[in-house]
Amino acid sequence: MRLELKAFTINRTRLSERMTELSKIGQIGETGVARLAFSAEDKLAVEKVQAWMKQAGLITRIDHFGNLIGRMEGKQSTAPVLMLGSHIDSQPYGGRFDGVIGVLGALEVVETMKEQNIIPNIPIEVIAFSDEEGSRFNKGLFGSRGICGMLEEGELDRTDKEGMTRREALTQFGCDPEKLSESEYKKGSIAAFLELHIEQGPILEEKNSPVGIVTGIAGPLWATVEMEGFAGHAGSVPMSMRQDALVGAAKVIVALQELTSKDPSAPTVGTVGSLRVFPDSRNIIPEKVSFTIDLRDINIKRRHRLEDELKSKIDAIAHKHKLTYTINEDTNSEPRYCASWIQDMMENEAQQIGIQAPKLMSGPFHDSLALSYVCDYGMIFVRCKKGISHNPKEYATIEDISLGTELLYRSVQQMQKRLDNIY
Repeated sequence: MRLELKAFTINRTRLSERMTELSKIGQIGETGVARLAFSAEDKLAVEKVQAWMKQAGLITRIDHFGNLIGRMEGKQSTAPVLMLGSHIDSQPYGGRFDGVIGVLGALEVVETMKEQNIIPNIPIEVIAFSDEEGSRFNKGLFGSRGICGMLEEGELDRTDKEGMTRREALTQFGCDPEKLSESEYKKGSIAAFLELHIEQGPILEEKNSPVGIVTGIAGPLWATVEMEGFAGHAGSVPMSMRQDALVGAAKVIVALQELTSKDPSAPTVGTVGSLRVFPDSRNIIPEKVSFTIDLRDINIKRRHRLEDELKSKIDAIAHKHKLTYTINEDTNSEPRYCASWIQDMMENEAQQIGIQAPKLMSGPFHDSLALSYVCDYGMIFVRCKKGISHNPKEYATIEDISLGTELLYRSVQQMQKRLDNIY
């Protein structure tokens, strides 16, 4: 499904060129990207996008959470802002579209508005949120939760695999961790939030639809489990006498797979994506294993039930293998639904440009999840090849991305009209 070029208001050539240029920062292989939060590569990317924002005539700043913000002033400068954006940090083995299309697409929207001599009634802010991925410090949505005043105790003391704390990383990035409160947005100061993002799933491709309208985001549970046994010589300790922490962890991993696969019709997903073994030697029985759990479902009651079942499994496995264990909750969010009025508006605008945009849920969480607690939000998904994401093979066509950006542009114009009546 394609539109003729003449139907586009946005400049898709400029959008495509910027995406290509940004993908070279932290590039791995031919198509991959590694821009961990607050890394040198992340800093270069932020500076690059900040330069484009200034080029577009936006007033820019980097706040103390490490968020990059570009402001297009409105006729009512003190009114709540319409916020657009996503993130540009990546997974360590990531793709070049995740988050990026939401930031550069938002920038394209406001730059096109300036070229069309459109002055919004209320201010528009384009934001590249810091550390959405959570891959470095094992807890994501840092920048978006930060501006909403939702950070938890001890977050600045979290460490990466090299032992650097988030506090140290922020300072190295040029931020002041002691002034985070200065970067929080006051209650009611954000009118609404819109985010453009690749789907990271196969539904749009299956429906042969270039874009979709998101109805809500599944609630993620992130936890870290540590199981401890007793190290011993791999050649001399009988199997019946072992306290092997890795065997216990392996059984928990299998249990998670089985629990989340019980109902094939449910969108429940469970993943163990990181595992550390101590002392990590081929001829020593593993004494301690730490691993992560990622459990998601749009139905919070079903997710809670699975959480309880998994905890029972962990307890039984630990008892059988004479292990001790701890479970630390890193993230726990309920499902959050997009504002129906924004969904309806997006659907109408999609029809105006000849797109049948199906509605779908989001399994992955996004910065929109944090913003949903302080304002109405809406999301546009763009089709990605085979649903692949968090992988260098992640791919979306510029045609589809341009359609998503055009829909974002037109949605912003309609939202301005509605918000004008409120503010």
